[in-house]
Amino acid sequence: MMNDVLFQPAQKLVADMANGALSAVELMQATLARVELVNCQVNAIVAQRDPDDLLQEAEKADAVPAEERGALHGLPMAVKDLTDVRGLPTRWGSRAYPAVPVTADGLMVSRMRKAGVIFMGKTNVPELGLGSHSFNDVYGTTLNPYDAKVSAGGSSGGAGVALATGMQVIADGSDMMGSLRNPAAWNNVYGFRPTVGTVPSEPTGDVFLHKLSTLGPMARNVQDIALLLDVQSGPDPRFPHLRPKPDVAGLSPARMQGLKIGWLGDWGGALPFEAGILDQCELALKTLSDLGAEVELIAPPFAPEALWDSWTDLRSFAIAADYGAVFDMPGNRPYFKDSAVWEIMRGRALSAADVQKASEIRSDWFRKAAALFEEYDALVMPSAQVWPFAQEIPFPTEIAGRLLDTYHRWMEVVIPVSLIGCPSLSVPIGFGANGLPMGMQIACGFGQDRKVLEIGEAWHRATDWPNARPALMR
Repeated sequence: MMNDVLFQPAQKLVADMANGALSAVELMQATLARVELVNCQVNAIVAQRDPDDLLQEAEKADAVPAEERGALHGLPMAVKDLTDVRGLPTRWGSRAYPAVPVTADGLMVSRMRKAGVIFMGKTNVPELGLGSHSFNDVYGTTLNPYDAKVSAGGSSGGAGVALATGMQVIADGSDMMGSLRNPAAWNNVYGFRPTVGTVPSEPTGDVFLHKLSTLGPMARNVQDIALLLDVQSGPDPRFPHLRPKPDVAGLSPARMQGLKIGWLGDWGGALPFEAGILDQCELALKTLSDLGAEVELIAPPFAPEALWDSWTDLRSFAIAADYGAVFDMPGNRPYFKDSAVWEIMRGRALSAADVQKASEIRSDWFRKAAALFEEYDALVMPSAQVWPFAQEIPFPTEIAGRLLDTYHRWMEVVIPVSLIGCPSLSVPIGFGANGLPMGMQIACGFGQDRKVLEIGEAWHRATDWPNARPALMR
């Protein structure tokens, strides 16, 4: 029975703990038992805290009066290992970062702690969070619960697996190049990349130049996405360019009748896809049509190579800035994988004119996309170009016979959204003939976070794919 509890929505669990139908201790006991049973098979949660300490913390949570409880009170949660949690190490999946517990929470973690979360450990990531395959020399490889021979995605791979397997009911993540959307697709859950500036990162270093990535929520249903986003989001006076907290409370499904949705598919043949992915998306588009939406294939709205050139320059520029100091510390370079070294050296070789040109292309695409969102309520694309691949390889080197020129070219389909910071929800769309999950991105205009979540809520009520769980998750 307690196993069933772990697959209930977070909102219901919080309500049950508030009215006495469930205690935080009972929920923690069930969670710890689930982690002990499942985590050894998938390696999603790392740097785990002592169970006795967690149970004591749950006892204290039960003693808090209902009127003093936050929106996430009593929920156990592991945090992506790119974010500081007081008392736990932040390794970034790299031996370049020490195994020393940090002394303070990151900004987002402090908000979740204030809302009542009980932190039980970290979720695994790729080294430095780079690449959509969660393996590293510190904690090893996270495996896909639908097939342990294949990747769980990344960089929020541990988070996606923890959700899919019932080890937690909500999860945080971050997304530069699909890191919330790719693992959501490959683990049959939801991952939401909010409008850039909605969820602040850390108020350290440069806070003026936008570095492409954003924090955001993952969950097994859209209502819980909204629940966590409401806690994570909101401006901080130490940031100059943040957006107000989005209105996502009381989320209701969109009225799909008459909504106009543009399907971008393979971007006019520019993007290669493994067999079956576009077919799976076509089935999902039929569901949207059945719900009343008007879905039409649209021509590529922007030159794909221009998007790619802008993206790769701005990404390398950001990564060189983010990791350069640690990279330069004596003895650290051997701890950086080849793709990370490539990004850093490439970023350092860029001129100011290169970065300016990349930013101008980005600006042109933002203006074009703004016009598209005047014509269409949403744009949809696949969440990945390949099915989960063999876990022993670092990244795909070809798709459907087309050779790939970088370690991340196989995720090119996510960059139209990432480049301009629009909100995008990866929704689960079922399983291929190989039995593996896939997802589809639903994107809306800049600042339209509630709108995309309302479309997602309509989708979830019509499909509820996360409840299609194999034996490991039952």
